[in-house]
Amino acid sequence: MPAIYLDHNATTPLDPRVAEAMWECERQFPANPSSQHAAGRRARAALEDATEAIAALLGVPLGGARPARLVFTSGGTEANNLAILGLCASPSDRLVVAGVEHSSLLGPARELVRRGNPVDTLRVDRDGRIDLEHLAALLERPVRLVSIQTANHETGVLQPLAEAAALAAAHGALLHTDAVQAVGKIPVDFAALGVSALSAAAHKFRGPRGIGLLALAHGIEPRPQAFGGFQHHGLRPGTEPLALVVGMRVALELWRAAQVALQATMTELRDRLEAELKTYPGAVVHACRAPRLPQTSAVSFPGLDRQSLLMALDLAGVACSTGSACASGSSEPSPVLQAMGCDPPLIVSALRFSLGSATTAAEVAEAARRILKTCNDLRERQNRGKNPLASRTGGGNSL
Repeated sequence: MPAIYLDHNATTPLDPRVAEAMWECERQFPANPSSQHAAGRRARAALEDATEAIAALLGVPLGGARPARLVFTSGGTEANNLAILGLCASPSDRLVVAGVEHSSLLGPARELVRRGNPVDTLRVDRDGRIDLEHLAALLERPVRLVSIQTANHETGVLQPLAEAAALAAAHGALLHTDAVQAVGKIPVDFAALGVSALSAAAHKFRGPRGIGLLALAHGIEPRPQAFGGFQHHGLRPGTEPLALVVGMRVALELWRAAQVALQATMTELRDRLEAELKTYPGAVVHACRAPRLPQTSAVSFPGLDRQSLLMALDLAGVACSTGSACASGSSEPSPVLQAMGCDPPLIVSALRFSLGSATTAAEVAEAARRILKTCNDLRERQNRGKNPLASRTGGGNSL
């Protein structure tokens, strides 16, 4: 059977036009952008041009009286680590973080705890939206940094980020947002959000793997986490990957050109998929009442085990996940659904389905058919296993 890929939140296929642009960049600008000779200067000019274009697409003001900065990283994980560990560099620096955050952010938060920094967990409601009243209460004591996702990686839920940023600013705290799942899916304007720092990664919107960024507002100075070079004012030393930066730019430009149509199409396809999957007895679509990304669905199939279902769907030619790709090797239940207060039967039976810009209506219809068939087959096997006589006689009503 043709494979159907519904794991675009983990990574997206590289757009051929992006690959072509990157190859052309390598051909035209083979030199190191930090070299002082003519070839190096040409590479530097190309890097600056691509940087300015990315900044404009994300609403990051690089000019003016209060210029912001872009720091290119190896991806969203490095950008999140630089933000959390770099901005909470003193032992007294207090961090506030929501329990629904990605592991690439919760990991450095745990490292801060190990170092002795105070870290508080921000409550969320049943849909995974942050509790702004709780945030206001936490901000009554000095806070260095608040970190809140723009959009959740498992449920797609969008957070009230502008309101949170205003609250943080009113109390003298910085606000970082992990926008890795949002950039290239919905419009994201750094300046309009009023945040201090923002993370993004190109491979989430059909750009190349190995390139991410951290946008920093004017005057925000994280402590470097790597040393040995002057690039990015010493914040992230090392040779700038010009072709990857160009690839990120082209991927963002391609998304921007088609964003309205893409959002409408993916929202319609997501709703179709969810409507079909809800026909399974007891199926629950998480956070369906909240504002969400257009391509993400977290669905529980009570009575089934998520790992068994994931493997069975893989055999059926449907690629999905049990959560974020960074944590998918773990058998631990979803921390996102746990933080949302979901009941255990829903947590242990939850899968994530994420669509992409090239996903078709025919693929969604066929995926729904395969998913429902697989769920029903697993349920029937489980029921037979509970009744040994039924499995020997061919049915529970034959005695």
